[in-house]
Amino acid sequence: MAGERFPADFVWGAATAAYQIEGAVREDGRGVSIWDTFSHTPGKIADGTTGDVACDSYHRYGEDIGLLNALGMNAYRFSIAWPRIVPLGAGPINQAGLDHYSRMVDALLGAGLQPFVTLYHWDLPQPLEDRLGWGSRATATVFAEYADIVVRQLGDRVTHWATLNEPWCSAMLGYYLGVHAPGHTDLKRGLEASHNLLLGHGLAVQAMRAAAPQPLQIGIVLNLTPTYPASDSPEDVAAARRFDGFVNRWFLDPLAGRGYPQDMLDYYGAAAPQANPEDLTQIAAPLDWLGVNYYERMRAVDAPDASLPQAQRLDDPDLPHTADREVYPEGLYDILLRLHNDYPFRPLYITQNGCALHDEIAEDGGIHDGQRQAFFEAHLAQLQRALAAGVPLKGYFAWSLLDNFEWAMGLSMRYGICYTNFETLERRIKDSGYWLRDFIAGQRG
Repeated sequence: MAGERFPADFVWGAATAAYQIEGAVREDGRGVSIWDTFSHTPGKIADGTTGDVACDSYHRYGEDIGLLNALGMNAYRFSIAWPRIVPLGAGPINQAGLDHYSRMVDALLGAGLQPFVTLYHWDLPQPLEDRLGWGSRATATVFAEYADIVVRQLGDRVTHWATLNEPWCSAMLGYYLGVHAPGHTDLKRGLEASHNLLLGHGLAVQAMRAAAPQPLQIGIVLNLTPTYPASDSPEDVAAARRFDGFVNRWFLDPLAGRGYPQDMLDYYGAAAPQANPEDLTQIAAPLDWLGVNYYERMRAVDAPDASLPQAQRLDDPDLPHTADREVYPEGLYDILLRLHNDYPFRPLYITQNGCALHDEIAEDGGIHDGQRQAFFEAHLAQLQRALAAGVPLKGYFAWSLLDNFEWAMGLSMRYGICYTNFETLERRIKDSGYWLRDFIAGQRG
């Protein structure tokens, strides 16, 4: 693949999340999370599975570190399980949980891998949800307290931190659309959750900087979806603008110090959260980097009878499709260029990018996921375009290191560059993983 060469100090890694891979949900003092509750609720997970075992990475993280080394990567993005650290969400600290992640960080550093730690990847302690969860401002405050605890334990060795992963998903999929934990279906509650998540982020940034024994690089990770009207009609153009506000601008603008976009406040009306100036100042706490999770574009069609934001997706049947999505690599370039031109965030990392396929072990023992290899090749080419255009891109994390528990889809969707046998828990590198290994090696000369 020809194109702009990646910088010599570019970060190459893979990403995971605690509930998706760890298992061991009842061990060493871990509390109950909203995903434990949700996944055990009949009908919520497509294949009826849970994260009780997942990939058993709580016990097998050494094997996972070995995979990262075999893949030639120099970083690992993973999340801390809040219920392992503060089982009730607030109150007594579980030292066994802190000790686990301390050992894991030491093992990563000993293997030459840089930890990129995410504090919150959706596993809210259930006792907090019982008190309204992210619908309550109090959760923002206790999240900052949790961040303080973890940074005091790990901040002497971990420099790169993300406060939240995909707050849009936490708020809108969890509190408005009901397809993720905790499963509520109320727009006002979803918008309140989005505000409290962002407020918790801002409070955590301040707490982390105050607690850190060394300077930290603190960011936040957003799922961003470049949005295009499906036609030139005024209705579709307006639908695209609404969807962009719903997913992208609602989070980007307040983080950039611009407050919530006025067109969306007007659109939401009485459902919009009441954000005072002090809240907005807290949310806009200065960032050291922004993480971008990219999977797909939105081709918007006006849908007056649909739920807010009254826009529906119109995929192009002529484009490649994975098990669950249309493939549109150019959208990655478009969203990066927009961030570079329209927002102040510097630098940028691709913190998740990958695709789901129905992978199987072939007769020769390999996992020949050529479509995933083509996916990575096409998206990395768009990153090379972005670098050539001056985008300050510093790293790329493939989603995911392992086939894992994919939230509402359970174990039915395989995103890994390593195959997980969910019966034996054996891991095997797929062809796409070997291709990434060779590509990274080529970039290092």
